[in-house]
Amino acid sequence: MVNKTKTFNYTAIGNGEPMILLHGLFGDLSNWEAVKNYFEDDFRIIIPELPIYEITSNNGIEELTVFLGNFLDHLGINECILVGNSLGGHVAISFALLNPLRVKKLILTGSSGLYENSFGGSYPKRGNYDYVKERIEATFYDPIIASQELIDRVYEITKDNKRCFSIILTARSAQKNNLGDQLHLLKMPVLLIWGKQDRIAPPDVAEAFREKIPNAELHWIDRCGHAPMMEHPTAFNKLLDQFLR
Repeated sequence: MVNKTKTFNYTAIGNGEPMILLHGLFGDLSNWEAVKNYFEDDFRIIIPELPIYEITSNNGIEELTVFLGNFLDHLGINECILVGNSLGGHVAISFALLNPLRVKKLILTGSSGLYENSFGGSYPKRGNYDYVKERIEATFYDPIIASQELIDRVYEITKDNKRCFSIILTARSAQKNNLGDQLHLLKMPVLLIWGKQDRIAPPDVAEAFREKIPNAELHWIDRCGHAPMMEHPTAFNKLLDQFLR
């Protein structure tokens, strides 16, 4: 079920413990389809659309963190499991640092927050389809995962001046918002699921997260890029299931 209000657009299904799934910079709610289908019988799965295209300042991470708090308040959720991919992981970390009692468990996959090779780090080449195609394919180990539908969707985004500007502001905010010296404050259990061939948040980023977060465990998925939940959903869901149960 997709819900729309004046402020929030999100998918929600199930009636169990709340699990919030946060997408990345060019992601959307469909990125989590396999996770939603796997866990919907046992958890209350909620996937908000992050208002990335509404960012108007250099404090994008802070704005998105505030958005997440307001979103949870709107749904009356005091404590939840947070799962974040890429930029969504960065927002999840930021929120957990500010609201540790509201995050029961934290799951990060291909997360920013230390550093990454971001698609949005410089102005996206407007109207250059081949460039968009190459960058989207680089997200995955197997470029066939980059479907025509996905490439076309991102291409349309890059044709919009306002959206492009918001993407740039958000990416720059992520780059400057390095959380490395705060990660030791995360006391909840943390699961890191990483693609061994992630070219955007390379393996040494995952190792750094594991070293800096006290209660973190790291699992690798081979032949996998920046979005394990899309590229290897069976392996991703198995690791997540073991961690949660």
